[in-house]
Amino acid sequence: MNYTASQVKELRDKTGAGMMDVKNALVEADGDMGKATELLRQKGLSTAAKKSGRQTAEGLVHAALSSDGQSGILIEVNCETDFVAKGDDFLALVNNLTQQALTKKPTDVSDFLTQPSECLPGKTVSDYMTEQIGTIKENMSIRRLSHYTVAGTGLVHSYIHTGGKIGVLLELSFTNATMGSKPEVQQLAKDLCMQIASVAAEFVKIGDIPASVVEAEKRIEMGKDDLQNKPEEIRAKIVDGRVQKLMAQRVLVEQAFIKDPGKTIGTLLEELSASLGDTFTVSQFQRYVLGEGIEKKEENFAEEVMAQLK
Repeated sequence: MNYTASQVKELRDKTGAGMMDVKNALVEADGDMGKATELLRQKGLSTAAKKSGRQTAEGLVHAALSSDGQSGILIEVNCETDFVAKGDDFLALVNNLTQQALTKKPTDVSDFLTQPSECLPGKTVSDYMTEQIGTIKENMSIRRLSHYTVAGTGLVHSYIHTGGKIGVLLELSFTNATMGSKPEVQQLAKDLCMQIASVAAEFVKIGDIPASVVEAEKRIEMGKDDLQNKPEEIRAKIVDGRVQKLMAQRVLVEQAFIKDPGKTIGTLLEELSASLGDTFTVSQFQRYVLGEGIEKKEENFAEEVMAQLK
């Protein structure tokens, strides 16, 4: 056997494919997880794309912006139950963590946890989390965070959807510093954040997509059953067309604007640039979905209440 039980479990969790399909893919791929994943996708047996957006953990995605709009933070804090996630104590914890991360600008979660806590003098953020776990009586963790500060001229904007289930942080760049206060630019930033939250873009423009991602999609498409009886030259053209379409769906500026599907986000940026006499571009963005990729322990309401009373 050229695979392990842990590999079977990992691949099932990742793709949502059946046990035997996973085992057969691992055998065919000689234990290579990446290749086995591709094989499952080629055969239409992977449901990872459908599962990836499911909310599988509790907690909140939260954001905060500096008063001048030049920096912002996006953070995800997880807890065990929805009961706690909606409580005042947890909301206060998330707000405190967000405000400290905004001002102290940690590079990542590990850096943040070692910083001196603004809520617990003489202790670290990690100590503060431990204290709050004891107070709230439920395990909690800071899963991830992203901090943006405008490098040149521009603004940072954020958007939180469905009560903290989805969050977006965006950096918009332009030339004239006075543009940031214009209502049209503020509306543009808001619309872009809502677009990202809704349509789940992964890249700003086509050129941002790594070549390895494109090649992987080409291999997957080339291996699909409906193309196997076609001549090589025809297959290549069909695959190129499919991949171009797939890549465009993942690119922000190529997506149809949700408020006006007749134009793309790229067109929206060009129109405002022409209207205001500046050049507006998206420098970067981040999108968090609460609990994405985390398996959630199923509990009923009565069990949650009993858990809080213990």
